[in-house]
Amino acid sequence: MSLAQLHYTSATYGDGPESSEDAAIPARFSAVDAAIPASALTEAGPLLAYEPPTGTPRQVTDNALRALPESFSFSVLSDGSHLLARTVPVRTPQLSSLRFHAHAVHLPAGTRLPSGILPITACRSARWAAATPARIPAVDPVTALPAATGRTGEREGLNDFAVSRGPWLAGVLSDLRRLSETAEPSKVVIVERQSVDVARWLALAAAVLPQESTERLTFTTYARHPQRAPQQIIGVLPQDAHELSGPGLRVHTCTGPRPEGAVDDPWAETVARIWRNRVPELFREAAELPGEPFAAGPVAVTALCAGIALGPNQRAAAAGWAAERPYALDAKRTRQLVDALTAAGVDDRTGAEFDAAGRLFAALDGRSPATTTTPLAAMLVTEAVRGGNGSVELPGRTAFSGPEGAAVAAVLGPEILTELSGAGVGLDVARTVQLLRVARLLGVDCAELLPGVVRRLAPALLTDARDTDARDTDARDTDAQDTDAQDTDARDTDAQDAPGWAPALLELMDEQFDVRTALLGALDRIAPENPAGAERLLGRVALPFTGTQSLPHLRMCAEAPEAKAGCGADRVGAVQRVLRAAGMSPFAEPLVLRTAVGLVWEAGPPTVGEARLLLDAATSDAHRTAGTWSHLVAAALNAPADDEAASELAHDLLRGFPQEIGGRARGALLLLEFARELRSGSAAPDWAERVRALRPGAEPVEPEVLGHAFGALAGRLLAPDGPEAELYALAHSGDADLIAAYDRAAHGPDVQARLEADPGYAAGCFAVWTAHPHAGAEWSRTTAALLEEVLRPAVRALSADGVAAVEEAVGRSGSSGRAEAFRDWNRRGQGTLGRLGRRLAGRVRRG
Repeated sequence: MSLAQLHYTSATYGDGPESSEDAAIPARFSAVDAAIPASALTEAGPLLAYEPPTGTPRQVTDNALRALPESFSFSVLSDGSHLLARTVPVRTPQLSSLRFHAHAVHLPAGTRLPSGILPITACRSARWAAATPARIPAVDPVTALPAATGRTGEREGLNDFAVSRGPWLAGVLSDLRRLSETAEPSKVVIVERQSVDVARWLALAAAVLPQESTERLTFTTYARHPQRAPQQIIGVLPQDAHELSGPGLRVHTCTGPRPEGAVDDPWAETVARIWRNRVPELFREAAELPGEPFAAGPVAVTALCAGIALGPNQRAAAAGWAAERPYALDAKRTRQLVDALTAAGVDDRTGAEFDAAGRLFAALDGRSPATTTTPLAAMLVTEAVRGGNGSVELPGRTAFSGPEGAAVAAVLGPEILTELSGAGVGLDVARTVQLLRVARLLGVDCAELLPGVVRRLAPALLTDARDTDARDTDARDTDAQDTDAQDTDARDTDAQDAPGWAPALLELMDEQFDVRTALLGALDRIAPENPAGAERLLGRVALPFTGTQSLPHLRMCAEAPEAKAGCGADRVGAVQRVLRAAGMSPFAEPLVLRTAVGLVWEAGPPTVGEARLLLDAATSDAHRTAGTWSHLVAAALNAPADDEAASELAHDLLRGFPQEIGGRARGALLLLEFARELRSGSAAPDWAERVRALRPGAEPVEPEVLGHAFGALAGRLLAPDGPEAELYALAHSGDADLIAAYDRAAHGPDVQARLEADPGYAAGCFAVWTAHPHAGAEWSRTTAALLEEVLRPAVRALSADGVAAVEEAVGRSGSSGRAEAFRDWNRRGQGTLGRLGRRLAGRVRRG
């Protein structure tokens, strides 16, 4: 059955003007098959029209005519049908005027070319007409065309073209692949000097793209205005390729300089190498292998087996594909692939390639002979030792059981021992773990080096886990919206995000019992010094310590998260629960106490109440040996200034740890203990002098400690029975901090309550705050403020009888002049204090 044909021409003499170079060439349909609908003809005209290159004269010679581009196109119409056409320039015999003739066939929607012929293949048909025939032939240009035409014809010429376009091959083929995969509107523009070269590009693509993809691609080998062309692939001459840019437009200028940069498309890179090696028959071999369309694996495997050198991405694709389908290749091609992957002299292997090679070894191990798999195993362990690749998936130990394995061990064994004996081993966790695992695989004896390696590896595990945790926490803090979300994220991350070396470490401990025993013992020994680090490590890496080793500190670190979550605010209860997990008493092994306290109070000291409970839970000897007495001291020194229990704790600490506590901490505790003596009434005389003498030994003293001691002294002086001699010493000390503490205490609620309830107390305050006029400016300013800010509001709040009682008490406590001064102060109000102070001072001088 023949396809419907049409002719669109301007070659008839007398059709339109014969001059004006840039004028459009008029055209008309000269012959149309009746089966073609009128709507298709409306769309066909612009698709078949021809516009010569810029500067082409209307009068052309035969040679000039042959140099003009032809347009072979395959276009889709709005009704889903297709138009396959060839448009060629022609000239009139009489005036040599430039004209064109288009010959096309119409494919209704859903119709394919006969015999599976591809649209680009039909380009080589000899039946395309350059003039309108007297009648439309019964056979169209493509029906009788052999299906192989265009795929095998002129093979060497196509190979030559591929080699000449080597720098652009991968980029063009990658973009053509995308065109066939995506439904998004996009175009590939190929800039060539000859339109026939654009047709050759299409032939290159047709050889490698799946047939169903090639059949859907629309193209034109020549367009004067590529932005207007509706096809997906557009050929353009260099003079028409200026300023071609925009979204969805991929331009390949094959007449200019070589493109820069690599093409990130393993399939396209591999196909390009096959073309450059002139072996397109490999595409048929690759098509017979299983895999998705455009998968890089089949073509990469075929190329490697044929001896074609590929890059690391293509080799990785080949190894990955073969690892997933080890049954797809026979023994010969499997060995060829392994030989290509492990070839000596290749120095650009990547981590992804080694990972794929490891998967391939795992797939072939036990399925293929050792002579096939051992080169892969040797390459992997060599990379692990010499390349420093800590993520290489190591082969099984059986891979090195034969003579081939002994040869590998003889080469790598001395290098492993030399590095394991170095001072830096252990600091890089992944590297050390990898070396120990490779040593076991190759049977390298490193027992003598193991103690030193483990001694350096154990603290590195804690440090590396801490650094990883800090990075994760920083990232979470950036995105977190509130503290609760951050805490939840932290717990989730600890449980899920193990360090990169964790799987290899667990493999090592599972493989080598001696390493496991030594490493767990070393971690348990250093856990008391860094219990929080050990807790983080165990939260991120599930170390196997459930065997016969006691490991009390590691067991405590493992129990800590659940204990702290279960006990909530009861941190002492959490300590007791953690201690039970150790299976040892702090009296027998005091260091478990250090570990428990460090786990629960990682971020700050305990409270005073918690410190008292901890002190009661174990003897001072146990705290002394464990070093936890420092936490108790910190609790006392950081207690709030109004926590009177801090002074009791300070007294117990000074008595329990007389040799351990010294320096500034001892001075601060003595201040707290003095506050205890003041409150209990056992303090020796000269309080102000005593507290001022203790202060230098505590510098730099905590504000809470100073406030505690000074507050106790001020409170004692403001008590109803406060000694006058001690008050006199305070007033005349000139110590601004002491007087300020007295001022704060006088403003407190206790003084306010006493003033309201006891006229005698109010009278005493008046007497004290109007006495000692020569004590100094600091005392005078403070007492003046106390009279106005504390005493006056209290007196004004009293009833008349209450005020009279205060006046009477003032009179009893001093002369009649003092009672008069009180009446004057109470009557005159603010502004009277200056004259009152001067009057009292004059009386003192006269007396």
